[in-house]
Amino acid sequence: MRPDAVPLSFVQRFVLAVPESWRRPLLFVATAWLGVFALFAGDWRDMALQWWDSSTYNHALLIPLILGWLVWLRTDGLQRLVPTAWWPGLLPFAGACFLWMLGDFSGFSLARQLAVVVMLQASVLTLLGPRVGVALAFPLFYMLFLVPAGDEMIPTLQTVTAKITMLLLSVAGGPATIDGVFITAPGGYFEVAEACSGVKFLIAMAAYGALVANVCFRSWPRRVAFMAMALVVPILANGVRAWGTVFIAGKVGIGFAAGFDHVFYGWVFFAIVMALVMAAGWKFFDRAIDDPMIDADAIAASPLLGRLAALRWPEGRALGALAGIAALFVGWGAMANRLEAPVPAQILLPDVPGWHRVDMAPVAPWRPLHTGAEHRLLGSYADAKGHRVEVSYALYAGQAEGKEAGGFGQGALPLGSSWAWEKPGLALEGAKSDVIQAPGPVHRLALTWYRTGDLLTGSNARLKLANIADRLLLRRRPTATLIVSSEGSDRQTEAAVRAFLGATGPVATWMDRTGNMR
Repeated sequence: MRPDAVPLSFVQRFVLAVPESWRRPLLFVATAWLGVFALFAGDWRDMALQWWDSSTYNHALLIPLILGWLVWLRTDGLQRLVPTAWWPGLLPFAGACFLWMLGDFSGFSLARQLAVVVMLQASVLTLLGPRVGVALAFPLFYMLFLVPAGDEMIPTLQTVTAKITMLLLSVAGGPATIDGVFITAPGGYFEVAEACSGVKFLIAMAAYGALVANVCFRSWPRRVAFMAMALVVPILANGVRAWGTVFIAGKVGIGFAAGFDHVFYGWVFFAIVMALVMAAGWKFFDRAIDDPMIDADAIAASPLLGRLAALRWPEGRALGALAGIAALFVGWGAMANRLEAPVPAQILLPDVPGWHRVDMAPVAPWRPLHTGAEHRLLGSYADAKGHRVEVSYALYAGQAEGKEAGGFGQGALPLGSSWAWEKPGLALEGAKSDVIQAPGPVHRLALTWYRTGDLLTGSNARLKLANIADRLLLRRRPTATLIVSSEGSDRQTEAAVRAFLGATGPVATWMDRTGNMR
């Protein structure tokens, strides 16, 4: 080194280490990513908070580091490829923006969060081209684990865990009965709660299994087999864990069993199951430690990729198109979300022939949640035969984030309440029907309908589709929720609800009259 030479900074050394053909494309990718982060900062903030605050998604904090490592493993091969901007990549980017707008219209945060991740993937494809896209196929796919998804599986996993527990209890010879996700055994009364569903373990194992399947295997059949094991074993193991809790409670008491379960499951169980899965797959690993992660020569020589790469575009034009598409959909969404239908200043629960209003007096307090509704009504009706029902009605001027009729924790099973889902309820009039349970136990049947425009449904998905259509067409329509509920045994509640609905007449007409929607 000459005496007057100035040492290079880290950034300068990094830039010089990057092949010249890659420097400008990478700068454009960085610009596009910064734009996505800035324009959709709210969605990235919400995801980051879920990664940090929810133990179900804590593993996602490691995903960015893993992505960097996966790209680094492919560095040698990537340097032999020449990135080119590729206009067909704008199609998945536009699709992601459209998905974001639909999620924004419906208040469906999962759709928005998935969309912003796909925007990053599509911008890489647009600015670096199909050859680089193939070389980075797995890292781009692995980015999907940034999306905090999986809570939707909780009810199913609760049911599966309860059934596995009952099966093992019967094999062990212990007397037990099951009611939905509630188990009565000699050791006590147990609920397979959401936290006991095993969803956090399953989601983490899915991310871990996908990583191992790519890094440690070359054969696709072996990858599929390992991935299947990584998904099935946690579900079975969680059932064994739940059975162990019930079994130990019967031997030494429920207090010790609960404490042991939380400590063992939180700190030891995950590590043991992960070790067992790795041990089972270890001898089948077929990728040598020095095997390249990609075959750059085959990618560069591929005739198909060559034909696709011919659809190139100037980098600046591609970046500008990405920005324009994103701005278009964000602007459309902002305009549509300002739409709200006019609603009356006051609404009242109507009289029902043969029924009279009575004071609310449930055995277990129950108050449905309708966050963001312009009007909320809650009342109790009784008839001369002793039937009794509670009615909850909510009217929304529009649907958006923070005011979703079918949002998580909304409706008959309020988030944070003492009530827990027990089992599906009476199928009637197209309603969403649930039997919920409070400590006691106290059972309650709740039937839920949504109404917007001409649609009457118990399906949250159908409601969201209708709300999305209204936003796309810039239509102003109110949305209403009706919950008819009764407390008691299955026989009592079903008889009460049937009698009440028989007196009200068509549900759609009753909802329209209550909210002055027609």
